[in-house]
Amino acid sequence: MTPTDLPAVQATAQQVHPDYFERPEVFAERLALHPAGCRVLVDSLDEVIGYVVSHPWRFGDPPALDTLLQALPPQADTYYLHDLALLPAARGTGAASRVIEEIRAHGAAWPRLSLVAVNASVPFWQRHGFEVVTVPGLAERLAGYDATAVFMATRDR
Repeated sequence: MTPTDLPAVQATAQQVHPDYFERPEVFAERLALHPAGCRVLVDSLDEVIGYVVSHPWRFGDPPALDTLLQALPPQADTYYLHDLALLPAARGTGAASRVIEEIRAHGAAWPRLSLVAVNASVPFWQRHGFEVVTVPGLAERLAGYDATAVFMATRDR
């Protein structure tokens, strides 16, 4: 992902996640803070058909939706998958599995990966090795995503 991809990333986010709005500044900041964790998926015409945004973070403390981070924590203990969005053209192609494996490899320096599952996506993430994790005091923040949002993580490595 590069800064020139950000309008296409924002358009993809609005199409795939219309109920989880995040300002363009959120995507721009994540790209600036951790460019290696921000990637786009393009089709044969070099059109963006998906993206992933991920970065080091603190376990059990996922950022609230549409929130600027200011900085990454120096003592990050999880690799946080902030967002994965695929347009219909990318679905069913194995792209999601490839992207998750790339992120898993990139995040190998951290003890585990974590994310907030929304849109009833828990079964999808379970197929990719994530488990629901209960963190005391996290329910209110998760409710800011939606009523079914859950915190998930891989097992420690």
